[in-house]
Amino acid sequence: MLLGLALLTGLGGVALLAQIEGDRGIPPIASNGDFEIRGLEVNVSGDNAEDARAKGWREAARLGWAKLWESNGSGGAAPGIDDSTLESMVSAIVVEHEQIGPRRYIARLGVIFDRTRTSERLGMTGARARSAPMLVVPVLYQGGVATVFETRNPWQKAWAEYRTGNSAIDYVRPAGAGSDSLLLTAGQLDRRSRNWWRTILDEFGAADVIMPLARLEREYPGGPVRGTFTARFGPDNLFLGSFTLTARNEAEVPKMLEQAIAKLDRLFSDALAGGLLRPDPTLNMTPQVDPALIDQLIAAQGPAQAATGTQTGPDASPTAAASATAAVTSTITVQFTTPDAAAVDAGMAALRGIAGVRSAVSTSIAIGGTSVMRVTYAGEIDALATALKAQGWRVSAGADALSIRK
Repeated sequence: MLLGLALLTGLGGVALLAQIEGDRGIPPIASNGDFEIRGLEVNVSGDNAEDARAKGWREAARLGWAKLWESNGSGGAAPGIDDSTLESMVSAIVVEHEQIGPRRYIARLGVIFDRTRTSERLGMTGARARSAPMLVVPVLYQGGVATVFETRNPWQKAWAEYRTGNSAIDYVRPAGAGSDSLLLTAGQLDRRSRNWWRTILDEFGAADVIMPLARLEREYPGGPVRGTFTARFGPDNLFLGSFTLTARNEAEVPKMLEQAIAKLDRLFSDALAGGLLRPDPTLNMTPQVDPALIDQLIAAQGPAQAATGTQTGPDASPTAAASATAAVTSTITVQFTTPDAAAVDAGMAALRGIAGVRSAVSTSIAIGGTSVMRVTYAGEIDALATALKAQGWRVSAGADALSIRK
């Protein structure tokens, strides 16, 4: 019996480790806000291979500058820039594919322009408005299976390689390693619990969540791949838009995914401009008590008035006073700081351990913030405040509300 229990425990631990270990997780590239233009085709000749390659890179820089000017809506043809100035604006050349001959250079390149040196020439000045931080949960459906970070997949890889500097969306892209594969799964999209979503968003430092979905269907091995891409947003899985792209073969799937992300980014950006991509207010429903307001309420109430028909003098009967107190049942909102889960348990245990507390139910739990309880107490709010102070809590009282902290 004991041996069987030990084996089950050991196997359970192995199963848990298997879910978080292994070759998974693709760290996203740094997005420093630079401009990137991809897919520039060059075909040039030179005195030798090195000269041909240098000419090809300069040609890519010129083509990239013209395309960048057009993509930013500057209007008209891009102004001419000498090669030395253009070279100072280019921070990197990305080689997507190249063929080098003795005097020939054929390649598909990407050019990254330094934002600081390029913005003024594009007429871009001042701060650029961006969205609140949005957690990205990229879900891939293929072969009848939905995956996010459980295994490395091309959809997560495409998002990890996407340069977000040009976007109006502040993307928060998890690496997918460690516990990410347990927290962020395809099943998470069907959750509606605000407390659960708030815990996950706090873990990644995001304000809300977006879900770019990709469904890949292959007609036959080595043949066309049809991709259906959908943009969704928020804990209620709000639909923003959908479209379809097709890759001629498996080798063109990465390029199709890159194009899909660009189109999804436009969908999210349009939603932001239309006022749809705003953080859900129900994700942060914890009320904040202003200490100054509490002081004003206490000052406005003045000295406590004796209850009608209740004797409070020196001749008052202790039994009668106890009966009068017990006859009063108060429902009190109690707020307490909860930097971690242990603080939640400690706060609730403190309330439930006070004599006269009939129930203490959490109405909002905010790890790292302020949690809220609804307490039913057989007595006045002042008596509950006194009992909490006796336990070492610092108490601020308001109208049917207490704010406590250690």
